Amino acid sequence: MGQGWSWSGFADYLFNPYILNGALTTLWLTLASIAGGLVVGCALALARLSRHRWLVAPAHFYIWVFRGTPLLVQLIIIYTGLPQLGLKMSVIESALLGLILNEAAYLAEVVRGGIQSVPVGQTNAARAMGFSSAQSMRYIVMPQAMRLIIPTLGNSINGLLKTTSITSVISMEELLRRTQVLIQEKFMVLELFIVAAIYYLLMTTAWDFIQRRIERHYGRAYRNGTTAADAPVVADAVLEQR
Repeated sequence: MGQGWSWSGFADYLFNPYILNGALTTLWLTLASIAGGLVVGCALALARLSRHRWLVAPAHFYIWVFRGTPLLVQLIIIYTGLPQLGLKMSVIESALLGLILNEAAYLAEVVRGGIQSVPVGQTNAARAMGFSSAQSMRYIVMPQAMRLIIPTLGNSINGLLKTTSITSVISMEELLRRTQVLIQEKFMVLELFIVAAIYYLLMTTAWDFIQRRIERHYGRAYRNGTTAADAPVVADAVLEQR
């Protein structure tokens, strides 16, 4: 079966449970990594925006390191290097930690950029109306920042769906790793790689559909004519509910 293209082999593995489970692993690995990365990334973004240098400097150093080194190197250090220091983790734990730490560095800059895109006057006006820092961030800044954050965040998720394939180097049983295992057994290189490509394409296409709906939701107010200048009106409405 190693000679030429095999339609029967392609069809057999297109719906193979072993490959399908690998795709599901890729999916949950992406969702878990983006969730963890977003939590850490938001914390880093707020630290970067802080007036306290003891918060700014470590956050800046973290982002510099994880954006400046390859994810592949980071995964190898976590999986094979940390055990030499007495910190041993499983393949799943290592993969999740590496993806979360790496993604957080990029998402931190996305969130920071979104927050900084909102005019400072919006925050000052909210504070003048009696909002706390947390309330002004929640009700005034973030709703406006999300319109810019969502598209980039969506692209990050799309990219992460494919980036999870790098975890195969530490034997994470995701889609690419399982494809490689079958190739070693069945010697159907082209057929199995195309099957894997189809699964990746299906997942990224499905996410693209979801992303467009989310973008329309957060851009709805702007299509209806609402702009940043309407933030004081929003603040009044929030104050009435307090």
